[in-house]
Amino acid sequence: MSTDPSSSARTTTGHDPDGHGPNDLDVVKVRADFPILSTEVHGRPLVFLDSAASSQKPAAVIEAMDRYYETTHANVHRAAYSLAEAATNAMEGARARVARFIGATSPDSVVFTKNATESLNLVARSWGDANLGPGDAVVLTELEHHANIVPWQQLAAERGTELRWIPLTDDGRLDLTDLDRLLDGAKLLALSAMSNVVGTITPVRMLTDAAHAAGALACIDACQYVPHVETDVHALGADFLAFSGHKMLGPTGIGVLWGRPELLEAMPPFLGGGGMILDVTKDGFTPAAVPHKFEAGTPPIAEIVGLGAAVDYLDALGMDRVRAHEVSLTAYALRSLTERFGDDLTVYGPAEPDGRGGVMSFAFRGIHPHDLSQVLDQHGVCVRPGHHCAKPLMRVLGVGATARASWYVYNDEADIDALGDALEDAGRFFDF
Repeated sequence: MSTDPSSSARTTTGHDPDGHGPNDLDVVKVRADFPILSTEVHGRPLVFLDSAASSQKPAAVIEAMDRYYETTHANVHRAAYSLAEAATNAMEGARARVARFIGATSPDSVVFTKNATESLNLVARSWGDANLGPGDAVVLTELEHHANIVPWQQLAAERGTELRWIPLTDDGRLDLTDLDRLLDGAKLLALSAMSNVVGTITPVRMLTDAAHAAGALACIDACQYVPHVETDVHALGADFLAFSGHKMLGPTGIGVLWGRPELLEAMPPFLGGGGMILDVTKDGFTPAAVPHKFEAGTPPIAEIVGLGAAVDYLDALGMDRVRAHEVSLTAYALRSLTERFGDDLTVYGPAEPDGRGGVMSFAFRGIHPHDLSQVLDQHGVCVRPGHHCAKPLMRVLGVGATARASWYVYNDEADIDALGDALEDAGRFFDF
């Protein structure tokens, strides 16, 4: 276990993985599970506020991957010897745990990819190629990440598909005034469950019900949702749902696509090669059963094992506690930073903490976000400047970029205070 050099300034709320209420998350104990959080940056304790881009990893995840490589590694699904069987069982056991984590009724509906971007491209290039043509409509929202925009734009350019957009209100929520018209005749609604920029939690079930009533399917980008909110793909009314391991304490290089089994069964393979076939002749091939039909080549076995360990870690914390902690921390950030800086700070997105995730995109005085982030880095405070792979949303907000702070299970009020102190220093540095 690591030792956090700033832990003496932190408080505990009494979290015990075996009990206590949903608000009881002991950040001191949680932080001790993350080796990187014991490091310093420029002589200061690391204050990591960039989990919306990629979260840090607990020792349990790192150790699970190390243990796999030390004791279990072999290629999966291709041999009868015991080591290969153990590797296969480790991978498929992780698939089953991921399925349970998102409320899926069958592990076979969980397809492993290298990230959520690949998952969404899989839907576009497999389901989309088979089902969309000239004049068909796909409905998007102005909140979307490029990963849930560009694949549909590519398809539209190639096949003549129409793209329609759900606009935003001034506070960063979806403007559903014209929803019925936008969905009329559409074949797909593709939307984020939680914005990676302004934190907006969208009314997913209402929107999926509306899509189904209009005869459309619903594809959910849940990258920011699954790591932070208890997720049930069936309760959300999803037809497809995509997320990434590295945003939920897991490793990079592993993503997930969940799809309704009957849809996956009907879709053609996305990539061709080894592992995704049942038979190959000179005249053609027969694909393997789902999910292996979509998992060509050697899979990222160690990363899948790491994702399974991340799921176990989050399960032990309790997703109700994770969400309650982030709502509380978001409320503190919005209140304390607004009181501290007033009109010098502009926060984008909904004002109510329970209507948003642990993401705060902001502008501070007239300082460019990239300059601001560099000064904050001198304090050990990690925030992300830029367009956050959401340029259409930036244009709606009327800015070229924002600074974005995002928190997770290992952050607490001391981190928000450190952000505030660093912002004050940035104001002095730029003589505002």
